[in-house]
Amino acid sequence: MEPTRTFDLLTRMQNQFADKTDVLAGKEEGKWKRYSVKEYIDYCNWVSYALLSMGIKKGDKVAIISNNRPEWNFTDFGISQIGAVSVPIYPTISSEEYAYILGHVEPKLVFISDKNLYVKIKPITDQIPGIADIYTFDKVAEAKPFTGILALGKEMASSLEGQLAKAKTAVEPSDLATIIYTSGTTGFPKGVMLMHSNLVSNFIESSRIHHIGPGAKVLSFLPLSHIYERTLTYHFQYKGVSIYYAENVGTIMDNLKEIKPEIIAVVPRLLERIYDRIISKGKELRGIKKKIFFWAVNLGLRYELNGDNGWLYELKLSIANKLVFHKWREALGGKIQIISSAGAPLQARLNRIFWAARMNVLEGYGLTETSPVVSINNLSSKEVMFETVGPLLKDVQVKIAEDGEILTKGPNLMLGYYKELKLTEEAIDKEGWFHTGDIGIFIHGKYLKITDRKKEIFKISSGKYIAPQVIENRLKESVFVDQVMVIGENQKFASALITPDFEYLHKWASINQISFGDNEELINNPFVFAQYQKEVSEMNLNLSDHEKIKRFRLVSDEWTAETGELSPTLKLKRKVLYKKYTDVINNIFSVDKNSDNTYHSVC
Repeated sequence: MEPTRTFDLLTRMQNQFADKTDVLAGKEEGKWKRYSVKEYIDYCNWVSYALLSMGIKKGDKVAIISNNRPEWNFTDFGISQIGAVSVPIYPTISSEEYAYILGHVEPKLVFISDKNLYVKIKPITDQIPGIADIYTFDKVAEAKPFTGILALGKEMASSLEGQLAKAKTAVEPSDLATIIYTSGTTGFPKGVMLMHSNLVSNFIESSRIHHIGPGAKVLSFLPLSHIYERTLTYHFQYKGVSIYYAENVGTIMDNLKEIKPEIIAVVPRLLERIYDRIISKGKELRGIKKKIFFWAVNLGLRYELNGDNGWLYELKLSIANKLVFHKWREALGGKIQIISSAGAPLQARLNRIFWAARMNVLEGYGLTETSPVVSINNLSSKEVMFETVGPLLKDVQVKIAEDGEILTKGPNLMLGYYKELKLTEEAIDKEGWFHTGDIGIFIHGKYLKITDRKKEIFKISSGKYIAPQVIENRLKESVFVDQVMVIGENQKFASALITPDFEYLHKWASINQISFGDNEELINNPFVFAQYQKEVSEMNLNLSDHEKIKRFRLVSDEWTAETGELSPTLKLKRKVLYKKYTDVINNIFSVDKNSDNTYHSVC
């Protein structure tokens, strides 16, 4: 029997994968702690029993603010089994955002991961009367421990077994399962209400796109508070794939080598960093090894699906795999077969070269409001097309509006925005179509292609439109560039703010004997300026005249989710960046219009 509520996955695992000893795993004191199916079910039940004994009832909200770890899953299913509503929140947002979300959703309890978060969040929860308690997964001296929840649940198990069974039976597929607050790239986040049926339909159908199943492993490192990783987590449990949680972003490469997963999920920026690291290593080679390395890279960048390049190319590619690409696979653990990519447009070169290296990148598209998958390239049916996000998921509908906006509806579509009826009515029209805010087209009537964000497209003063993401992605192909934001709305030309890849730039500066005291001094060096001018000029060759970047500024700040310039899924927070660099942007468009030097490198 197929699951109809998220927690039905526990029964499915018990029926189909009962002997599995590592359904979940996380690092504890430097060693992997693995949980069997039985242990997983026990822990989830203990959380449910504890919540019931504390008076948590159907419809109550419970927040989870944590890094990825098994306790996240125990809490998630422990909440949903009794009909309560989980509210996952990113562990990296600002105090202002925590205050807004917690005040808006009014949870009864809050579960958090560690001491740093406790110190940050406790003063906020003290100001919200409805929050009864905070529990921490790590041991924090002044906080109530998660182990206390487990102990209480274990103690109450026998007396509450019947009550839990009734609570589970009372949960309908159409009941609210979770409220997920969007990452807020354009302002305060909205609470997306998703039913059990939204999530279940999405993880079952998306699980059919590949063949990987029991016995395989996945390394999870994207935030579980984001719908992409959360639905994938359900998807992997449905398929019997073991989920190992990376310790942190800095240990991903080491963890890959440790557990040797068959599948990973990424956002494009992470794949770009992996690729840039590999290329950087290649540039350190000497002689014939370096020539062979870049021969293989250039070959891989020309990869076409289904052997369309011909037998001679395929012969050369098999040699490249033996000499070069097998080392790429070893760097990622040696067993990677599938890389799932979503969250932002993926550079076509990355798709091609990883496929050439026998690591199949499956790019998909979706939103929090669609649980999230709308479309995805399908390995099982061999419906894969580069530079697209694949065919639609079964039962999901899409139509393209007159202005190019993607409209969608289906079993994955949200109930609406929590406490925001007006915003819900603005997003979902009277015919039930959700307006995604993305611009797209269909290729061959089947493959969806995303061309930009509707709200991010802007006009320069000549009336020509600029799609910034396309230009930004092209410029990020340079090993010198970490992040870039294209600007120029209502101006005479397009410009850009560029934050360098300082790790690479430092090495380059050392090789070229460029001395500097700090990053600000480095970006103002004329030789550095000339290099970035070259990178921008080369990119401009492939753009229409009105799209060309006429002026740019290098900035010495590194943009991260922690410092607030990026969302937790590494998307640009454009409003934040515009505010932060107001003076710089004003300067770009107010410099001498008659100057011959159209490129500027000042902080």
